[in-house]
Amino acid sequence: MASAHPAAPESRTTVVLGVIGGSGLYQMDALANPTRVELQTPFGTPSDAYTVGTLPRADAPPITAVFLPRHGAGHRLLPSEINYRANVHGLKQLGVTHLVSVSAVGSLREEVAPGHLVLPDQFIDRTKGVRASTFFGDGVVGHVQFGRPTCDRLRALVAACARDGGATVHEGGTCIVMEGPAFSTRAESELYRSPSFGASIIGMTALPEAKLAREAELAYTMLALSTDYDCWHEEEVSVDAVMAVMAKNIEHARKTLVSLAARLPERTEDLPYPRAVRGALMTAPEHVGVDARRRLDLIVGHVLPPR
Repeated sequence: MASAHPAAPESRTTVVLGVIGGSGLYQMDALANPTRVELQTPFGTPSDAYTVGTLPRADAPPITAVFLPRHGAGHRLLPSEINYRANVHGLKQLGVTHLVSVSAVGSLREEVAPGHLVLPDQFIDRTKGVRASTFFGDGVVGHVQFGRPTCDRLRALVAACARDGGATVHEGGTCIVMEGPAFSTRAESELYRSPSFGASIIGMTALPEAKLAREAELAYTMLALSTDYDCWHEEEVSVDAVMAVMAKNIEHARKTLVSLAARLPERTEDLPYPRAVRGALMTAPEHVGVDARRRLDLIVGHVLPPR
């Protein structure tokens, strides 16, 4: 009997946790038996090598976890220079089913103080279009649903773990994703805070990351670490001010991830990932060429009929 396609549900029955570390989180010291994995993808080279290891669970076998520093070791890549497609595809190659994206953000709300953690459930894209934001194209057209861009159950679980670890947590809200690398103007910051936008936080990397995670059928949530009040508040944002808050935030993030691993179920049926590409392809299968099939095999190969 032929084995199931690697992207098919029959091949993705075990939960594998992926973590993308943002500013300040460049490694996961809690990983047991860590192995450094360098790989290539059909979409180029990821930001850095992945670290694959395990995290403990009290009443179950350890969970496999995969970590990637988004900006590369030493923080070498601007938000616009990150190869988001390669990063996410590499996670899928390594079997990840559930992804937590850790990101430093600015706060647009008085109640979201520096040092607080935020788990947004919506995004507004204010990037400039220079980032490749889809695996589709070049002969294959697909449109996935993105109305609810984060996984409700995974987000709630991460929020509970963060609270239990002593963090002040804001669950829900909208994240503005700007191009960077400069911070906002005062006018932009006030606009994003206004009722017309109604955003809670602002960052530079959640998109296209979340869109690509949806196309790759990864359950996704963002763990946002508030480092500053952006420039709508009393002072301009400085790197020094951001870094001063970073250490506390990163410690909360580390504790949250370890606690999350201990609570994740072993089977994906108990915490489902999105089946986003079923019904998403517009291109007739007979018009999907050999090269496109090879490039997109891990994304849509399980929903295409054999040639």
